[in-house]
Amino acid sequence: MYVDHAATTPISAPALAALTRELSRSGNPSSLHGSGRRARRSVEDARETIAAAAGAHASEVVFTSGGTEADNLAIKGLYWARRAAAPERNRILCSTVEHHAVQDTVEWLERHEGAEVVWLPVDGTGVVSLEALRAALAEAPERTALVTVMWANNEVGTIQPVHAVAAEAARYGVPVHSDAVQAFGSVPVSFADSGLATMAVSAHKIGGTVGVGALLVGRAVTLTPVQHGGGQERDIRSGTLDGAGIAAFAAAADDAVAHLGDEGPRLAALRDRLIDGIRREVPQAVLRGVDHPAPEGTRLPGNVHFTFPGCEGDSLLFLLDLAGIESSTGSACTAGVPRPSHVLLAMGLSEDEARGAQRFSLGHTSTADDVDAVVAAIGGAYARARAAGMAGHASSIRTAGTGFFS
Repeated sequence: MYVDHAATTPISAPALAALTRELSRSGNPSSLHGSGRRARRSVEDARETIAAAAGAHASEVVFTSGGTEADNLAIKGLYWARRAAAPERNRILCSTVEHHAVQDTVEWLERHEGAEVVWLPVDGTGVVSLEALRAALAEAPERTALVTVMWANNEVGTIQPVHAVAAEAARYGVPVHSDAVQAFGSVPVSFADSGLATMAVSAHKIGGTVGVGALLVGRAVTLTPVQHGGGQERDIRSGTLDGAGIAAFAAAADDAVAHLGDEGPRLAALRDRLIDGIRREVPQAVLRGVDHPAPEGTRLPGNVHFTFPGCEGDSLLFLLDLAGIESSTGSACTAGVPRPSHVLLAMGLSEDEARGAQRFSLGHTSTADDVDAVVAAIGGAYARARAAGMAGHASSIRTAGTGFFS
């Protein structure tokens, strides 16, 4: 049973049809002959479709290789452009629960480009502090290059007050970037209404293919390019476009947004069923993020995140995998050494609490049978993982390999 849709979701039927159609054709969208012009038409049609799905103008859609590149382009591009206009602008305000595509980019700018980073704290549910944001903006608005706050958290599913963040920054003329990779296609998203300068989205989270994404860039926003070449995509992101992947992205986005009114409540019902089932089978487990029942618009409809006391999340993941349940710890793994989630630590958890994390994420292929299978397996898996304890995981995980982690 696949319950790791937040990592990637299976390709949707409309996306697969579009991908198959375009892969059977040839043509570089930058070429001037007939095949090139046909490929360009396909890309521009897709641009219009994705813009409509994201509440943006087609000219604001800049295609990238995915969410990570989009985040890098937005943050580096905004930082460099703002500093070029006023060298004293070296401050970046960033929430403490950002995806590593954002967090690592900000830290790189701090190490190599003279950035001064102000980390915005979050509360126990993972919501960024607007009070801290106001104070940081008021402290030195003339030196602030940008603000970056994700739309929805990839680990605990908390939806951030993005509109309020953008409104606060707008008082000082400071641009805001948002990583909306988890939100787009799961909850209503409108770039035009958000007040954002830039917004990152990705295809493979909504039923498209891996390796395609987009950065929404306001028409009045200036970005310094990260890579150079043929001048494609408003001269912001050079490189030959993946026409087939882009067509599939558009088909997936159109399908996801068209069914959002039905799919959102369906997934939320499955989410709540899973939360109730895990709490029944493992009363010690602690739901993280917004509590259940979650007020509408505060937690992603497909996200369930628990910490399981007394066990390693990686051990629990391995045991669930043996039972046919594919979930995630949500933690980073570097050189085979598991680390507690920076998101959970930022929310105030201890390292021991954070190490027991397990994320279950639902998507368009999820059913009640999937939920029931997780609930049936979780009690036994937890008992075995807890018996192994917090220190006994390493040898078993090393023996099994690291292919289970994402």
